[in-house]
Amino acid sequence: MIGSNAFNYINVLNKAADASWVRNEVISNNIANVDTPGYKRKDVQFESYLRSALLGDNSLEKRVSDAHLDSLNPSIYTDNISLSYRLDGNNVNIDTESANLAQNQVRYYSLIDSMSQEFGRLKTVLQAK
Repeated sequence: MIGSNAFNYINVLNKAADASWVRNEVISNNIANVDTPGYKRKDVQFESYLRSALLGDNSLEKRVSDAHLDSLNPSIYTDNISLSYRLDGNNVNIDTESANLAQNQVRYYSLIDSMSQEFGRLKTVLQAK
């Protein structure tokens, strides 16, 4: 994480990209265990943590600068809620996991692109001086 207020948005995007990377690993693990008897799918919770960290009545810039990003980390949990209709107790649906993987990859690349654009803006400002 970059320690300057000029990089607040980049730091938030970086945290979100890190969470997306973790989610990619978790989904890949779910797919790898699609035929493992008794395996329960895992998922990542992050977006709700980010929303809570950015809640407030202030401007978005102020909320982003006040966010405690050091304590904002994704958490992996086992999805026991999804019912399994399989006899082996596994609750991984390959079609759902494949769709989740594709969605997550789009999210990750969008976050990386947004960070690149932010760095481009900073570069433009620095070159103008």
